[in-house]
Order: sequence, then structure tokens, then C-alpha cells
Amino acid sequence: MEETPPHASPPLPPAPFTPPPRVFSPVPARGTPSPGSGPGHAPAHLSTPPGPPVFSSPLRPAAVPFRATPASPHPVPFAVGYSSSSATGTATTVSLPTSSALPFLNGAATPHGDLAPAPFPLRGDGLDNPYVQFSAHKVLKQRKLLNAPSLGFGALVSPGKEVSPGPEVVDRDPRRCLNCGAYVNLYCDVLVGSGQWQCVICKKFNGSEGEFVVSSKQDLLQWPELASTTVDYVQVGNRRPGFVPVSDSRVSGPIFILIDECLNEAHLQHLQGSLHAFVDSLPPTVKIGIVTYGRTISVYDFSEGAVVSADVLPGNKSLTRESLKALIYGTGVYLSPVHASLPVAHTIFSSLRPYQLSVPEVSRDRCLGAAVEVALGIIQGPSVELSRGIIKRSGGNCRILVCAGGPSTFGPGSVPHSVTHPNYAYLEKTAMKRMESLGHEAQRHSTVVDIFCAGQCPVRVPVLQPLAKCSGGVLLLHDDFGEAFGVNLQRASTRAAGSHGLFEIRCSDNMLVTQVIGPGEEASPDSHETFKHDSSFCIQMHSVEETQSFSVSMETKGDIKNDFVYFQFAVRYSNVYQAEITRVITMRLQTVDGLSAYLESVQEDVASVIIGKRTVLRARTASDAIDMRLSIDERVKDIALKFGSQAPKSKLYRFPKELASLPECLFHLKRGPLLGSIIGHEDERSVLRNLFLNASFDLSLRMLAPRCIMHREGGTFEELPAYDLAMQSNAAVVLDHGTDIFIWLGAELAAQEGQSAAALAACRTLSEELSEQRFPAPMILSFKQGSSQARYFVSRLIPAHKDPTYEQESRFPQLRTLTPEQRARLKSSFIHFDDHSFCEWMRSLKLVAPESS
Repeated sequence: MEETPPHASPPLPPAPFTPPPRVFSPVPARGTPSPGSGPGHAPAHLSTPPGPPVFSSPLRPAAVPFRATPASPHPVPFAVGYSSSSATGTATTVSLPTSSALPFLNGAATPHGDLAPAPFPLRGDGLDNPYVQFSAHKVLKQRKLLNAPSLGFGALVSPGKEVSPGPEVVDRDPRRCLNCGAYVNLYCDVLVGSGQWQCVICKKFNGSEGEFVVSSKQDLLQWPELASTTVDYVQVGNRRPGFVPVSDSRVSGPIFILIDECLNEAHLQHLQGSLHAFVDSLPPTVKIGIVTYGRTISVYDFSEGAVVSADVLPGNKSLTRESLKALIYGTGVYLSPVHASLPVAHTIFSSLRPYQLSVPEVSRDRCLGAAVEVALGIIQGPSVELSRGIIKRSGGNCRILVCAGGPSTFGPGSVPHSVTHPNYAYLEKTAMKRMESLGHEAQRHSTVVDIFCAGQCPVRVPVLQPLAKCSGGVLLLHDDFGEAFGVNLQRASTRAAGSHGLFEIRCSDNMLVTQVIGPGEEASPDSHETFKHDSSFCIQMHSVEETQSFSVSMETKGDIKNDFVYFQFAVRYSNVYQAEITRVITMRLQTVDGLSAYLESVQEDVASVIIGKRTVLRARTASDAIDMRLSIDERVKDIALKFGSQAPKSKLYRFPKELASLPECLFHLKRGPLLGSIIGHEDERSVLRNLFLNASFDLSLRMLAPRCIMHREGGTFEELPAYDLAMQSNAAVVLDHGTDIFIWLGAELAAQEGQSAAALAACRTLSEELSEQRFPAPMILSFKQGSSQARYFVSRLIPAHKDPTYEQESRFPQLRTLTPEQRARLKSSFIHFDDHSFCEWMRSLKLVAPESS
């Protein structure tokens, strides 16, 4: 989503890694379960190269925790049996099949009755809540400093995230404040004699119709919403046509595969391999449809058995209602379960032929917009004839996966073949509006459009991006239609997605939401229920997925008087089981007067992602990116002036020691692919920025600042700062930068065939483990020192080789373990250029770099 209210001040970033090295625990050998394994997880299936030895060296402490992107568990289905509130007001809940006792206690010393304690993250103040991460665990009472633009305050919220065990599930409507609309929660003061409860947001009292009348406060813990920070209210009534109750498996919506038929032979061969593997990976009950598009649209019919047949439609204009009706009510079967249509699908993919005419790739006619319209019409089915927008459900949320090798140049939503066309700017703007409208139409019908582009032909990202974005999907660029492309197809089709999401934010004590960045747009007032004095900030979500997050920036209207500030985040959506979910997350933060206490509570990695998203949002063009790089300089200086101290007998300012890792992370942001120029084409940078703005916390952090991991003798790994001093010729290094993972082999190691093969295998396995559940799947590249590809690796490392020895050893302690000969070889291997090191950059800002911890 774009930002909502622009009047905001930016928050703060943390830095990637601090010096003290760390050795990681061994990566499991091939066939052993990954760290994310457990109930519901299959062992990691690792591909080339051959499996490395099992690693067994002990861990050494590190300054920065090993933060692998966790394997997100699939959501568990709801149990069949439901109970409801009794006449006495006792609350009962829906149980989840994989959880034992789920009712939660908030700080209670002992369980009440048969209730078991909640998992720790959902108890207490919820500072470890898996859905919400604040930039600081305390709130500064002074308005002026809390609202400082350089170090703002905010939170990262992942409302659709799936965790195990999940929150308590309750099968009744939530109680809400009649004044402001906030939900009852564990921090509300309940009068046990009358059952009245006081809202923490507006402080007004509300009745409970006698439900909360109990003999003691302890008895209130029988209501999950009064015992846990997070509760899921579930309604499983049949609210939509075509709903089928589900007890033990996720409902899978149909998947339409749209294939560009203007591909050259080499690209087509790669695509065919990826498509064959993709349909083989799908569950047998999933319905699939196949459409190819070029100058015309071919919709493949599965009713002919082993014979491949297709209805061919014109691509120069949108299908008329009569034509679409004839298609839907005809004899063709365009969506068929995998178990019935798998042989036909393989035959269709094998029958695809490369483009035959001698026309440049960019000039070939592709009616991508019209093809999406046809697929959407078939997914809607006969409901397009019904009034009031009723949608016939095939079960679950639908996906359209577009495999594109070039731009949309024919029919609805198309642009001229050449950007030199005299009217290109106007036609591009018109095409963008058409694609945006089509994306919103898909979103209204619970259909996500993911666009996967590959090859060297420019795809005109500004035209395609609105279609993916407004439907809740993603646009990805790949070098080819090979391995990474195929993996992303599979992960896109299996990621959990809800629909019709509404995200509400409420704060107490005059806290204001000033900006929200993420996959949605500000909701219109008539799209949600409003209350008399409702001060909530509402976002209409494009889709609800565990791979997404919202960056929420906040300010206060005045100095804060109370000891705590309360925050409530609520999301209402239809989940993959077609149940209506209302997830309510309520948290409180302590307020403090002391600046030092506030700075010590700052979560640098969370703050870095928030400030990164606010900065990247404004980098819409190449010239904007240059301005944003300069703004980072000003931000770092302002933080030092407001929160740091002046060095003795000097005009230099010391950066606050409590935020020691922050400026290094900002330096990575300034130099990296999000704002820098280390990737070549503006289309690539645009796609990367859009991914970053919507990405989950873990992926956002990796995209912001790379993670450097060195392979050690004996098969262990050591985490190091992402400095070029890691490029030691006798070592192998893994650099994880979110959407790309690089494996670098030093020249000395590469010359030893046996050792280099083992090191490469270990690094490859580690890379696959780190990105096992990541979406999009990163491109994993391996190369040797001195090769042309090594520049991708070198450009992402901070050039510290020019720094004085004492600074190098301070910030990169692993250097102390090298012999004089090794250090001399390392020093001689560098090519000197003008880029600043981190310490040089800080000095250029007239700042003293914080000591590495």
C-alpha cells in the first residue's frame, strides 16, 4: 500500500551485525529435519550439490542473534465441534486440533480450574507478541523527543501471521466499547459485582449484560479475552454461496496458470520444466485452469480426456458479457481437479511451441490484461449473472499465476511496443489505471494475481505492478524460467491467504497513527462499522498473508501523564477455511521520563525496518533515491545531536551508545540495492522496493542489511559483520541479502578440489535452510574469488580494508585470529576505490562512531 496520512515523522533503524563473531550450530545433513521441522513440517528436501558432513562444533557467543527466517507453520484447521456460551455466562471456546489446552492466563500465578497457561508470547504485556513488534519497549513521556523525526516511534504488525500454538479461538461475537469501538481485553478494569468493564482506549464503562458478574477477579480468567493479549473470534456460519464446512484440511481455491506464448525456445524449455514440476507439486484436490495468451487467448478444455483442446478468444478487447456467458455455460471444463487433469496438463505444457516470427521480443503482441479478465470471469462462474455482487465460491481464495516473458502490448491494459512512441506517457498512464481497476476487481472476488516475469525483455513494471498490488499479489522478476522461478510458483500457490481484510488500529493517551505502509489502502468510512467517538485508523487490506507486514508510525499529541499506553490492533478477514475471523491484539507499554531508559528499550532491528520503509517509500524514482541517500546522512546527524553527547574537547558528537548498531544498518541501506545503484535497471529496483514495503519483518531486515556467515574448518559457521575483511582466500562465505544469497569461495580454498566441494556443499545447504520458507525464494549464486560475478558480492560489503588496523580489529575481531602472513595476503588482495568505509562515513558527518559491542 501507499502511505496513509503523509504528515508523519520517520522512525529509527537498527544495524545488522556487531563485531563479536559467532559460530552457528550445524546445518542438518540431507534428509534430516530442518529447524522449522515438527508437527506439520516435512524434512527439508535439499537439491544439489551432494550432502555435506554433519557439523558438530560448539557455538561461540555472538553479539547478534542467529536470525534465520523461521519456517512459518501452516495454519491448523478448526475442530469440528463448537460450543457456545452457557446461560450462566461461562465462556467456551473452539479448540484447535494441534493444540492441547489453549486457554490463557495473564500473569496469574496458578491456573484457574482446568485452564492451562498460555504460551509466553501471548501473556503479560505481550512484548514478545509474534504479531506486533514495537520500535521501543517503553514510551517516552516527553512529546518533543518521542516525536523527533529522526528517531520516531512505531510498530511492525503482521496481522495474518500464523504461529503455533496460535491464539485462543472463540466462537462468539466480541464485546466492544459502545463509545469508541475498542474490544474488551485483559487490561480492562472489570467490576465483578455488576459485570461492567472500562475501556482502556477511551476510559468509558460498558455493560456485559451480566456475563462478567463473578465472585472474584480470578474467575474472570475463564474468558480468553480477559486472560490473553491475542484472541481470534471465529464465525463459521455459511455466509457465502458455495461454502463447504471443513474440519481437517485447508480449503484450496482454484489456480489459473496464464502462460505467455511469445517465448523463444530456450526460455520455453525452462518454463515447461518449471510448469511440469509445479503441477506435480499440487494437492490432488486443487482445481487448475490453463490459459495461454499472445495476440489471442487460448482457454484449455479438460473435458476431452487425453485430447488437448482449447477455445480461442480475441485478445484485442475485453470479452463481452454474451461471449463470457457462452463460455461459462458451454460444454467446456476449464477448471478441473489435479487428480483428474494431471496427464492433460502435462500434455498441454509439452505441446507449447516457441514463437515463430522474426519479431523482437519487446515488439510481440501480448494480451495479458484480456487474459486475466477471461480467467477472472471463469473463476467467478455463473455468479457474474447474479445481482448484488454475490460470488460463487469454489472454496478458498483463488489465484491467477501469470508467467510472462514481456510487456502487455495488445488489448486492455497495454502499452506501445516502444517507449519512444510519441504518446507513450499518456498510454502508459491509461494502461496503469486499467490494470489497477482489474486488480481491484480481482480483489473483490477473493482472487490474487501473482505475476512472475523472466528473461531479458523489459516488462514495463509500472504497468503490471498495479494489477498485482491491488489484487494482493506480487510481481517478481527472474533471470530465467528455471529453478528460482519454479520454486516461487510453488510457494506462491501454497502461501496462506485470507481475503476481505479490514485492519483497525486504536491507541490510548492521545497517541496518533501518522503513517501506515503496507499491503492495503485507507478504508472508506462506509466500509466498516463506526462508533460514536471512534478514533481508529482503518486499512482495507488487499489480501491477508503471513508473508506481509504493516509499518505503523505514531506520535503523541502532548506529553503523556499515565504510566502505561495501550495499543489495540484488530483484523477482520475470511481465512483459508472460509471462516470469518476477528483477530484482536491488545498490548501496553510502560511510559518513562528518563531518556536513557527509553533509548535502552529501543529495538534496533525493528526500528531499522520502520525507518527503512519510510525512506524507501519516498524513493519512487532514481533521482528520489539519491535524495533519500542524502536524507540518511541528515537523519544520523540529527539522532546524534538530539540523543547523543558532545565528545570532550571536540566539536564532534558521539552517537548514543544505546543505539550502537543503528548507524551501520543505515549505512547498508544507503549503499544497498534499495537506494543504491548496485543493481542495474530501474525496473528491478522498483520491484525490490515494492517487495520490501510489504514484506514480513524477517525478510525486510535481511533486505535492509545483509548477513555475512563464514564457513569454518570442521564444518561450522561463524557470523561476521558484513565487511570486505571477510573475503579471506582460504574461506567460503555466505551473504544473505533477502532476495539474493551469494556463496563466495576464496581462491586458495577453490584450488583445493576436495575441500572446496565440501565447503560449497555446506554453504549451499545452509543457504537452502535459511530460505526454506521464504517468499519470494531468493536466487542462490555461487562463484569464486576474482570472477566477474563476484562483484555482486563485493558491492554489498562495507569496504573496511582502508581503515586503520585498530578500527578494523575493533569492528571485525576475527582479524585477530589471522597470522601476519594471512593478514598481508588479505591486505594485498583488495583493489582500492573511493567508497567510504563506515568509520570514514561517520567522520565525514562529524560524528564519532559508536563502539562496537
